[in-house]
Amino acid sequence: MYFYAARQPILTRDKELYAYELLFRDGVVNAFPNIDGNEATSRMIEGSQFSFGLDDFLGDKLGFINFTLPTLLKKFPSMLPKEQVVIEILETVQPSKVLLAECVELKNNGYIIALDDYVHKSVWRHFYPYIDIIKIDFRTSSIEQMNEVKQAISDYPHIKLLAEKVETIEEYNTAMEMGFTYFQGYFFAKPEMLKAKALSPAQTTLVELLYETSRPEIDLRKITQVFERDVNLSYKLLRYSNSAIFKRRAEVETIKHALVVLGQAELKKFLSLLFASQINSDKPAELMRMSMTRARFCEELAAIQGRTDTSKAFLTGLMSLMDAILNESIESVMDKLPLASEIKLALTEKKGILAGFIALIKAYEAAHWRNANIIIEKLGLEKDKVPNAYHTAVQWANEQMKALAD
Repeated sequence: MYFYAARQPILTRDKELYAYELLFRDGVVNAFPNIDGNEATSRMIEGSQFSFGLDDFLGDKLGFINFTLPTLLKKFPSMLPKEQVVIEILETVQPSKVLLAECVELKNNGYIIALDDYVHKSVWRHFYPYIDIIKIDFRTSSIEQMNEVKQAISDYPHIKLLAEKVETIEEYNTAMEMGFTYFQGYFFAKPEMLKAKALSPAQTTLVELLYETSRPEIDLRKITQVFERDVNLSYKLLRYSNSAIFKRRAEVETIKHALVVLGQAELKKFLSLLFASQINSDKPAELMRMSMTRARFCEELAAIQGRTDTSKAFLTGLMSLMDAILNESIESVMDKLPLASEIKLALTEKKGILAGFIALIKAYEAAHWRNANIIIEKLGLEKDKVPNAYHTAVQWANEQMKALAD
């Protein structure tokens, strides 16, 4: 399964790149899919957080992302760093006290707010102190209507006008003469398609987690166990915990550590977004099985050795096939995750005791028993306990795959 999106540049009066508008796609066809705005927004945020990463989309520029009223009320904008995004309120959202309250909160939190395909109504005047950009559709707006908007915002010089759907040199010249600040449309560039490998945590797992986090007393141990049996969900958790919205980053050594760093409120928001985005579950089953086998085997090896943290070993095994799952280098994957340096060193440079565990599991997977025995001896493990550890790991992974399929 892949995550698709498109981005269209937004330029300044000097034709310099100011931002991109990020547009959700559900396939290689570069057109908006037949889904409602709530789902499109949810999946756009999910993809930008867990599949691409906003830096991959935007570089050092801003990103305009469309929001419906329900997604605003669910506080989805707060999952995105204010330094990287513009909250674009869709034209289908009607002005109301509820929307005004959301705009006030977003502005107080430092977000840039834009109104999409603006059609002037006097009630919008209440919003002007909190609005930064007004987008006007050149396909549907007359010169008279645009002048009406200019007059309405004349007392609010902080509001900039963006000419949208500019497709001819005449429209561009008109927008320039009328004092527009930003420009977007086919005259400059059509949306550019982007694609990334998308991961899909099982919806049954999400339901279970949503249920567990709704309890008055959260059982952190049980929640940790649920995450540890789904490599996709664990990866998304780690990506989210490494987001720029969390100022105090720390190296994460275990899944439990990531949950503690995230906190209960952010965890609930994270899970609700994943659930709302209606992710499919067509993940590569054998890679999932191998990842879980490696995770449990590394955990068992750490227990046999007695000097390495078992949870850290588990996470190393779980992440060791992420390059194959995502179709990108393990170095690129590790750059995106806030993992402990020992884990990154093991997976990228094959150094340290954790790298030895991974080398041993690879020898077992390839039935290279001579190499396996050499590694066992080098690691100082009790030789007769290792085969049982591998058998336990395989059995555990099979049980988890069966549970996820039910």
